[in-house]
Amino acid sequence: MVITFIMDQYTSTTNGTTVTAMRFAEVLRKKGHTVRVVAARPSGDVEVDEKDVYFVDEFHLPIFDGVVKSQGFAFAKPDVEVLKKAIEGSDVVHLLLPFPIQRQARLIAKDLGIATTAAFHLQPENITYTIYMGKSKWLNNCIYHYFRKSFYKYINHVHCPSVMIRDQLVKHKYKNNLHVISNGVAPAFVHLENVERPERFKDKFIILMIGRLSREKRQDLLIKAIGASKYNDKIQLVLCGRGPWKDHLTSLSKKYLKNKVEFMFLPQDELVKLINYSDLYVHSSDAEIEAISCMESFTCGLVPIISDSKYTATKQFAQDEHCLFKNGDYLSLRDRIDYFYENPEHLKKLSKIYLEYAKQYTLNYCVDKFEDVFVQAIKDNEEYKRKHGSLPSTKKEHKTLKALNKKIVKQLKKAAKKNVLRETNGDISLDKYHSQEVRIDEK
Repeated sequence: MVITFIMDQYTSTTNGTTVTAMRFAEVLRKKGHTVRVVAARPSGDVEVDEKDVYFVDEFHLPIFDGVVKSQGFAFAKPDVEVLKKAIEGSDVVHLLLPFPIQRQARLIAKDLGIATTAAFHLQPENITYTIYMGKSKWLNNCIYHYFRKSFYKYINHVHCPSVMIRDQLVKHKYKNNLHVISNGVAPAFVHLENVERPERFKDKFIILMIGRLSREKRQDLLIKAIGASKYNDKIQLVLCGRGPWKDHLTSLSKKYLKNKVEFMFLPQDELVKLINYSDLYVHSSDAEIEAISCMESFTCGLVPIISDSKYTATKQFAQDEHCLFKNGDYLSLRDRIDYFYENPEHLKKLSKIYLEYAKQYTLNYCVDKFEDVFVQAIKDNEEYKRKHGSLPSTKKEHKTLKALNKKIVKQLKKAAKKNVLRETNGDISLDKYHSQEVRIDEK
C-alpha cells in the first residue's frame, strides 16, 4: 500500500502523537509499504531523511502562538499543492489530528477518491488545562462536539489508542467505526540487568516521571507527595521532559524536596538506561489517552503508580491495588510511595508481573492491527465508489466548516479573554486567525 500520514510535526520527540506516528511509519515501511508524510518543516538544525517526506510551513495562531510553542507543538500550514502531490497515488490517507492541515487533506483525498482514516490522539483536556479551564465540563464537551461536527463525522474509521477514549467518543455521540489499538512500545525498551547508576544516585530511591511539563500531567502532586513522605531525604525525583511548567515545578521542588529534582531530556538509548536504574515510576496525570511513557517504563520492568482519574486511560495498566492512587490527592500518592519503599520484595514481584504483562503492547503487534484498519477503509471506499460512481461533493462541507469555525473562534476568544490572555495587555484580536481559517476551508 501507499499510505500518507498527514501530521503537524514529524521530528519532535516531546509530542506523543508525533512519536507514535514516526514509529508506526518505520514499522510499516519495514513491512514493505510506502509511507509518505506531510508535516511542518522542522526548525533549527534538525536533520531529516526527506525521502517521501513533504514539508510545509508552520501555521501560526496570533496570540495563542506562544501558548502552543510552550507545549512543544507547532501547527502545519495547509499547502494545497504540496498536499495534492503527497496524496495523489495513495491508497489511504491517515489524519493524525483534527487541525487545519488534516481538514484540507481530507477534502483533497475525497476529491481524488482516496480513502481516509483518522486517529483521536488529542483529548479536549490537553487544550483546556493549558488555558486554566481543564475542569470545565461545558468547554470540554464543546470541543468534543466541534471535533465531531467539523472533522470526525466525515471519516468512517477512527483509531482510538485506548478503551477509555473510545468510550468517551461513544458518550459524545461519535458514530464512527472506532478501532481500539494501543500505540505500542518500541523494541528498544527492554529490561536491562545491572545498569550502572550515576554516582550521585548511588544511595537514593529514584522515582521517575516522564512526560511534558504541563498542568494536566500534575507533576506538582508528585513533588508534594515526596515532600510529605517520611523518606523524603532518601528519595531522588527525576522529571524527564520539557514544557511550560518547568519554572513552577522548580520553585515547588525547592519548597518541598530535600533532594534537588533532576530535570532531564534524553535520547532513547539513555532514556532506556534511566528507566532501568530507577526504582519506581509515577504517572500522576489528570487526563491521558494512553501514556506511552508509562508503557515504556513497565515494559522495562519499572513498576508504576498511576492516578485513578476517570479521564486517564493509564489506570488500565494497574496490576495491583498499590499501583493506583486517588486522583488529585497527594497524600494518597505519598502512601503508595511509602508502601513500595518499605516493601522492596513486593516491588520486585510486581516488576516480573509487568514484564510479562507488557508483551501484549509490542509495536509490531499493534501495527498489524493498524494495517487491518487501512485495508478495511480502502475496501469500504472502493465499495462506495462502485455503488455511487464517486465520493460526495465537498462544497457543502466547506460551508459547514466555515460556520463552525466562526463559532469556535468566538468561544476561544471568550475563554482567552477570561483566562490565558491576562498577560497580553488586553490584545485579544483574533481577526487574522479567523480569516486564515475561512480561507483554508474555502480552497
